[in-house]
Parts: sequence; structure tokens; C-alpha cells
Amino acid sequence: MKPASAMRYLAKIADRWPRERHYPAPLDANAEPEERLPRSVTVEIFERQVRGRTFVFQRCNGINIGDRLTDNAMAADDYRFHDAFHYAYVAVLGWSPVTRALFRLKRKSAPKVDEAQDGARATLIEEGITTWIFGQAIELDLFAGMKPGDLPFDLLKHVRQFVAGYEAGRCPLWLWEEAILQGYAAFRFLREHRRGRLILDLDKHQMTIEPLS
Repeated sequence: MKPASAMRYLAKIADRWPRERHYPAPLDANAEPEERLPRSVTVEIFERQVRGRTFVFQRCNGINIGDRLTDNAMAADDYRFHDAFHYAYVAVLGWSPVTRALFRLKRKSAPKVDEAQDGARATLIEEGITTWIFGQAIELDLFAGMKPGDLPFDLLKHVRQFVAGYEAGRCPLWLWEEAILQGYAAFRFLREHRRGRLILDLDKHQMTIEPLS
């Protein structure tokens, strides 16, 4: 194998199965402080009956946020809890145009970044990734029992293709895997308990979930 080819091969291996995990700097590290994603945030997610229908609500700092959600599907699949995936992207990747819009943290001070990275198209890309991964997860028991290194390589490569040209395309595949696995751990918890408290720690690249009384 030629040296250049060997280097590319090793880079691909490190991108997926690194010997050491060196977390990248936050994608918005150079943004204005008031336009950065919060480095620590807690979100409560729970179901509630409204006029005989069940919706999912969210609260952050005692304030209701976002729209109340249903599965938006003919067959119930609990996709109403899918915002757990977006919050996992925030915590682990430091990326989520959907959450930026929800928290009103679009980077207006940098118009080109605001338009290209935080705009409607980027939001649709994120929703598309989330829906597509969910379809794969259904076939794999929602990734239950999977550990870092277990997700299909092709799945992660497709995710990178989705975000090509966006800042999240710089995130290594192993980091995407961590985000996906943490998001699905929270989703499975919510599916079982119907409510929970998500704790996002961007400095640790971690999202955990705990019971919500």
C-alpha cells in the first residue's frame, strides 16, 4: 500500500474507531456569547391529555417550549418523543439548527452563517436525518444493547452524506455514533416511562435522562 493510501486508510479508521477520543471544540465557539448553544441545560418532556388526545409537552426553566406533539403517523410509534434526538445532537455534537430555532439562538450576527447553517434548509436536513435514522432504528430494536463501535458503518456514512456542506459534516463518525446512541437511550426511556428529564452537558459531550415525577 502506498504511503498516501495508507494515510487515508488510517484516517478512515480513526474517523470511525479511534484509539483515543479527542473531542472537537464547539462548532459555535467563535459565535457571539448570546448566540451560542447553552453549555448546560435541562429539558423536561412529558405526556398530557388535552380534550381526550395525548400530546407531548416540553418545559425548560419552568417555561413551556416548542409545539405539543403527536406521532403524526397512521400507526403509533412514539415518534412524539423524537426531540430527544435533537437534544442529543446539541449535547454531543454541539449542533442542531432545530434547537437553535426553538431557543431563538440563530447566529444573526453572522448573516451568512445564519442563512446557511441555521436557516430553513439546515433545519430540514436535520429533520430528514432524524427521520431516516429512526427508520433504520426500528429495524434494529431502537439500537438497544448497542455500544460505541456497534452502529452499522453504512448508517453513519449516510448521515455524513446528509450533512455534507454543513458544519456538522466536520464531526467525526464516532461522535455521530455517540450522539445517536445517547439520543436513543433517552428515547427508549421516554417510550417506557412516558416522561423524563433530559440533562445536556455540552462540555462533556453528554446527555443523560432521569425520571420526572
